[in-house]
Amino acid sequence: MLALRKWLFSGLLVIVPLAITLWVLNWIIGTLDQTLWLLPEEWQLWVGQHRVRGLGVIFTLAILLGVGAIASNFVGKRLLGWGDAVVRRIPVVRSIYSSVKQVSDTLFSESGNAFRTAVLIEWPRQGAWTIAFVTGTPGGDVLNYLQDDYLGVYVPTTPNPTGGYFVMLKRSDCIELKMSVDEALKYIVSMGVVVPGAPASIATA
Repeated sequence: MLALRKWLFSGLLVIVPLAITLWVLNWIIGTLDQTLWLLPEEWQLWVGQHRVRGLGVIFTLAILLGVGAIASNFVGKRLLGWGDAVVRRIPVVRSIYSSVKQVSDTLFSESGNAFRTAVLIEWPRQGAWTIAFVTGTPGGDVLNYLQDDYLGVYVPTTPNPTGGYFVMLKRSDCIELKMSVDEALKYIVSMGVVVPGAPASIATA
């Protein structure tokens, strides 16, 4: 019985990560394949009664690369600036668009500092510690109430790091970790099972 139990758990350790990975990839490819409906039907590749899977990934990458190439030149930047100004004049839409754009600019900008640094903080009470990510420094009216040097940090939940809490802590209460964001995320998602190996250099906030 002990041998059967050992084999069972060994099998789970192999199958579960593989099955979840395949499921996630299938979901991503299926979602991206829906972008093919933007193309005329005669441009879509079909085998029998089924559309060729995976073409949506290539199509989406082509769109992203094309838009990125256009946005990188002078004319493209002028056009995007004009389109951005138009969208910001539309009621309701402008509030949603502005918020999302600020977040995306912070996360995806090469010069941004969001999620560039993993820190160790006391959370949710004194004596209990967890890993968080620096998102920036407080601004606006918040600065009128915070007298010391504070950092904005995102505290992810485990094992799903897409949910979490945004808190502002004193810089002195945040201990910068010598591990990359990827290593920190693996540590969080695995609930501490996957311990980071050799420390990787990280950018300071």
